[in-house]
Amino acid sequence: MTPACFKLFVYGSLRSGFHNPAYEYLTRYFHLIGDAIVRGRLHDNGSYPVAVATDEEYFINGELYQLNDPSEFDWAIEQLDDYEGLNVEEGETTVYKRALTDVFHSGNESVAWVYWYNQSVVGMPTIESGDILKYLQEKNKS
Repeated sequence: MTPACFKLFVYGSLRSGFHNPAYEYLTRYFHLIGDAIVRGRLHDNGSYPVAVATDEEYFINGELYQLNDPSEFDWAIEQLDDYEGLNVEEGETTVYKRALTDVFHSGNESVAWVYWYNQSVVGMPTIESGDILKYLQEKNKS
C-alpha cells in the first residue's frame, strides 16, 4: 500500500509566477514550501509547458506545496485532476497522469504528486533550462 502523500510539485501554469486563476484555488488548499526540482524533461506544446519523467540527468524547476488539511486531500486533488485533464469522457485519452515522484528541495529529497504529460512530445521544442518562467522571459525578449 502506498503511504499517504500530501505534497504537490508544480512546474507550469500552477506556479506562483503565472498568476493563473487556478493558482488561487491551489493556495486555498496548499501552502508553498519553496522552490524544488524533479528529474524530467520540459517541452513547449505551443499553449503551455508539458513534462515527461526521465531517468536521465535532466531536471525541471518548479514549486513544492504541502496540503494544509490532509482530510481535504480527496476533494483538493480531485479538483486539480479535473484542471489537469484527468477526468475525461469514455474513449478519450487523458492529457496528464498524476504520479508520486522524487522531489529535491533545499538539499532534501521527498516524494510529491506530479502531473506528467500523457501524450507524445514528438516535434515539441525541449525547454533546455527546465524552467518555464525563464524560457518565457527569453522567448519574449526575441
